Amino acid sequence: GPVVNLGYAAFAGNTTTPTGEVDGPVTFFGGIPYAQPPIGDLRFRAPQQLDESVQNGGHVPVTDARNWGPPCIPEPTQVGIGSEDCLLLNVWKPTDASEGDRLPVVVYIYNTQAFPLYDWVNQSNPKIVAVSLGYRLNVFGFLSGKELQADGDANAGLLDQRAAIEWVQRHISRFGGDPETITIDGESAGGASVVMQVVAYGGAKPVPFQRAIAQSIGYGPTATAEEAEEMFQNVTKVVGCPSSGSDAMPCMRNASLGAIVSAVNQANLGRVAPVVDGKFLPDLPSVLIEQGKFAAVDFVGGHCTNDGRTFVGGSPSDFVTDDDITTRVSPLSIAAPQSEDLRQRALQVYPAPNATGSPFATQYDRASTMAGDILFTCQDWWLATKLLEKGATNYLFRAQWTYLRPPIRFNAPDPVLLKTTPYEGTMHTSDLYFLMDARSGSPNAGYTFRPFNQTEALLSREAIGFWTSFVSSGDPSAHRLSSSIPWTRFTNSTPARMVLTQNTTTTAGGTASAVELIARDEMERCRFWMALNATAQI
Repeated sequence: GPVVNLGYAAFAGNTTTPTGEVDGPVTFFGGIPYAQPPIGDLRFRAPQQLDESVQNGGHVPVTDARNWGPPCIPEPTQVGIGSEDCLLLNVWKPTDASEGDRLPVVVYIYNTQAFPLYDWVNQSNPKIVAVSLGYRLNVFGFLSGKELQADGDANAGLLDQRAAIEWVQRHISRFGGDPETITIDGESAGGASVVMQVVAYGGAKPVPFQRAIAQSIGYGPTATAEEAEEMFQNVTKVVGCPSSGSDAMPCMRNASLGAIVSAVNQANLGRVAPVVDGKFLPDLPSVLIEQGKFAAVDFVGGHCTNDGRTFVGGSPSDFVTDDDITTRVSPLSIAAPQSEDLRQRALQVYPAPNATGSPFATQYDRASTMAGDILFTCQDWWLATKLLEKGATNYLFRAQWTYLRPPIRFNAPDPVLLKTTPYEGTMHTSDLYFLMDARSGSPNAGYTFRPFNQTEALLSREAIGFWTSFVSSGDPSAHRLSSSIPWTRFTNSTPARMVLTQNTTTTAGGTASAVELIARDEMERCRFWMALNATAQI
C-alpha cells in the first residue's frame, strides 16, 4: 500500500474500503506507536517519547500498518484481551492527500479499535484527516497513591492522550494534515478526557489543539487522596507487593501481567480514575472551569437525551417513591450521600410528577434525569457557558442528540440496545451508533456493526456532516449537508442546541432534527449541581 515516511520510521497503509474494494478513496494506517512501550521500568510512568531523529538519511524499513494494533487492556479483562504495549494510534487520510495539503485534523480519544473514522474522512467536504488513539486504562493508566507519585506518575492515561496529540502535531503533515488545525473529540470517558485536556495544567500551558468536541461527558467521582491510597493498597495486596517503602514500585513494575490483570478485576478496588495530582490536574475540572483556568478553544458539546437511564440504577418499576430515588440515584453524586438535607433539596429541584408544572411524567423520568444531570448532561452546558466568557465559539447538541457550538442533543436511539431495554430510549452511546458505522458493544471488549436502514443512514450522514464541518471550519453549519438545517450558535441570550433526531417514517425532506432552546429549569438544575461541585468527577 501507500507509504508515509516520517524519517525515523515508515509505514505502509491500506487503501481497501470497508466493503472490500481495493484502491479506495481513503487510506488507513493502523497501530502506529506514538511513545515507547509502557512496560518494564516504564510501567506506571508518564509516556516517553520515541527516538524520532532521522535515521540513515530517512532510508528506513517500512512497517506494515495495514491493520489495527492491539487495544489497551480493558476492565474487566483477562490475559490475552488487549495489550500493555498499546500506546498506538491510527490515521485515516484521503488517498490523494499529500504533505503540504494542510487538511484539518480530528483526533478521537478512546480505543484504537472499534471507532472507525473512515466515513468521516470519506464524507468530509472539504476533506479532513482523522486519528484515533489508545491510552492506558484502569490500574495501568490511573493508579495513584503516595508511593506511585514518588516513583511514577499519576494520571498516566491522560498523559498518554497528550503525548499522542503532540505526536500528531509533529508528524501529521506527512499524511497531508495541518498540525495547526486540530480538533479533539471523545464520548463518555473520552468526553471527560476532552474536558480534562482543555483544563490541563489549569490553562497555564498551551494546548496542542484548537477545537474540542465532547459527547456525553461521563465522569465518575474523583477519588480523594485517602481513597487513592486505599486503592493502591488494595492493588498491591492482590498483586503481592508491599504497599509502602522503596520496594513497592519496583515490585509492581516487575509483577507479571497476570497479577496486574487480577488486580484490575477485583471488585473491591473502588474507583480507579483520574485524580487531582497538582500537576496535570491542579484541581477538580469543575473548579478549574469555574475559575476560568482552561484553554479558550472552540467547542461542541452535548449528550444523548436519555443518557441517565443507562446509569439510574433500575428500570421504571423500581422507582415509585421519593426514597427509591434517593437510595438509587444519590450514590452517583459525591455530595448527595453525605447530607439528608441535600437529598431533600435535590427532590425539590426535581419536582414530583404530580406537582404543578413538573416536567416529569413519572418517578423514573425524574430519577433518570437526575442521574443524567449528575453524570453527563450538565458539563457540556457549564463548559460552554464559561467558554463564552473567554470569547470562544460554542455549539451544543442533544442526541435525541444536543450540540454545543451550540450544544447538541442526540435524540435517536441505538436500535440494537433498544431491543434489549426499550424503556431506556435514546440511551448512552446512541450517538456512537450513528457516528461510527452502526457500532454497538459486545462482550470481551468487542464490538459489532450492522448495515444502516435508509433513515438511519440519513441521520448518520447528517451528524458526520456537522462534525466534520466543525473540524474543518469551526462551524458545524458551514459545510453541512444541503438537506440539514443550520446549527444555531450557543450564546447566553440564545441558549440553543441542535437536537439530532431520526425521521423514522421517510427519507423525504431529510431528518427530523431541530434547534431547541435549553429550558430554564434544566439550566437551574445544572446550576444547583455545579454550585455544589457535585456533578461526577467534579
